[in-house]
Amino acid sequence: MNITTIILAAGKGTRMRSELPKILHKIADKPLLRHVYDMSHHLDNNHIKIVVGHGAELVIETLKDLNVSWIEQKQQLGTGHAVQQVSDQITDDDTVLILYGDVPLLKLATVKQLLANVGQQSLALLTVDLKDPTGYGRIVRNTEGQVIKIVEEKDSTAAEKSIQEVNTGIMALQGRKLKKWLNQLGNNNAQGEYYLTDVIEMAVADGFTVATNQPETVDEVLGVNNRIQLSHLERVYQQEQANRLMELGVTLKDPLRFDLRGSIESLGQDIICDINVILEGKISIGNHVNIGANTHIKNSVIGDHVEILANCVIEDAVIGQGSRIGPYARLRPESVLAEEVHIGNFVEIKKSSVGKGSKINHLSYVGDTSVGSRVNIGAGTITCNYDGVNKFRTVIEDGAFIGSDTQLVAPVTIGKNATIGAGSTITKDSPENQLTLSRSKQISLAGWQRPVKKEKS
Repeated sequence: MNITTIILAAGKGTRMRSELPKILHKIADKPLLRHVYDMSHHLDNNHIKIVVGHGAELVIETLKDLNVSWIEQKQQLGTGHAVQQVSDQITDDDTVLILYGDVPLLKLATVKQLLANVGQQSLALLTVDLKDPTGYGRIVRNTEGQVIKIVEEKDSTAAEKSIQEVNTGIMALQGRKLKKWLNQLGNNNAQGEYYLTDVIEMAVADGFTVATNQPETVDEVLGVNNRIQLSHLERVYQQEQANRLMELGVTLKDPLRFDLRGSIESLGQDIICDINVILEGKISIGNHVNIGANTHIKNSVIGDHVEILANCVIEDAVIGQGSRIGPYARLRPESVLAEEVHIGNFVEIKKSSVGKGSKINHLSYVGDTSVGSRVNIGAGTITCNYDGVNKFRTVIEDGAFIGSDTQLVAPVTIGKNATIGAGSTITKDSPENQLTLSRSKQISLAGWQRPVKKEKS
């Protein structure tokens, strides 16, 4: 089966009260439209067309990596009018799938079931039963239970308004027939728009059967029209991700306070996540990893037996097995830690490698630095890597000991097993196996008087 998927994404989304087109608002840090594209992209032999309107240039620029054809609907005159814009790109023998760019949680399995219902004399329609169907087009069936038409709420009678089975707008049908029925659409309705739903009545008149199926949950077919709905679907999505991870063996201390805003490329066993953990981008996590509360990890690789304490921020970093991070540590992009490294509280690492068994435990900044193995860097150490224009590299070789409150002014090399005395400012290379320090002479002034506050007159 060859498929042409048409994703309707031209609406402004007035109720979002935003300058941003509705379909670019995000769930799990991914635009609504990309969710729909990613799902449909898994269909075989599928050619995707996206109809855009409001903010078309921004939408196309934001999602320019999508393998699709973009079609602009210059006037928003209804769903039928939107599909008409693609009519000349529809092949007669293709099955046409109609989706919506603001319905982000539709499942691939639901769509495959829909496509299976398309036949020579049948089209497929996705419906759903709602306790409160207000605002939706009602599915009208005859006494034999066959679909005969869809009635929009503004055009419906009191009896039709009581129907709880509603139209999702998602359908699949033969390209040849769709083009024929699109040419017959009119706009004689309360809205003065061209409704795609009128195709159903035309199909029935031509002797077609309307085969329906329903999603597993209502949330699959809910659209986003305001911030409340966006927030609801965000939590639905996150609950699905949390459930999936727990089924794979991850312990989430509170699944309601966990966000996955990307994908986990590889996942070990016996992983524990405390509350308010956010995983973003592409993440790999090894075995026996413990992630503390309020930790944010993005595009990083976490080795086996790593402990990440509370309130850490880790981005584009690699953490070797057996390492211990935090609390309140920050690993910035291109930080690579070897095995059994300790990065302590209020330590920031940036664009640096740290060798096996090295420790940077307190209140330090290490940037643009190569740190060897078994190095101990004391509290308050700073690598001064930036002169206001250029950045320079610091090299700290194996076994070095850096005393507290030290400034290493790059470019500089600290030799193997060298010791730097506390409070030093090092501007020249320090030889291996020697003590290097720079200090002003300590003096005490006899007879010095501490200032006292003057009495007010």
